[in-house]
Amino acid sequence: MKRRALAIVIGLCLAFFMGGQCLAKDMTAADYKNEAKKVIKEVSVQDAKNMLDKGGCLFLDCRTAKEYKMGHIPGAVLLQRGLIEFYMAKKVTDDKNAKIVVYCKSGGRSCCATKTLTEMGYKDALSMDGGWKAWMAAGYPID
Repeated sequence: MKRRALAIVIGLCLAFFMGGQCLAKDMTAADYKNEAKKVIKEVSVQDAKNMLDKGGCLFLDCRTAKEYKMGHIPGAVLLQRGLIEFYMAKKVTDDKNAKIVVYCKSGGRSCCATKTLTEMGYKDALSMDGGWKAWMAAGYPID
């Protein structure tokens, strides 16, 4: 019985010290986005367009399937934010050196998705600042 109690205490301590800081906070979506922005790279919509024109860059749309069907950047691959960890390597690319531009509607989900990709070892993942709204406002091509 003592071993089991000790194992539980050790497990709780490890959970707290190895990432349990989230347990001590009530984080909002804005907090998650701001935390992600501290560790990711962003690219302007103009630079993203230049990258599209130049080629050799994967555009990853992390919005919902419904949003994607309403219009997306030409050639963009749909992989919803909540599925990135499970399908990026299997269905999109396992090349950790691939140049990837991630976008969503306005930039929040793409920041979090880019952070996930970075944590997964993708070295050149970028979040497109302003997202789909900025792309549309610039009058860039859509599919």
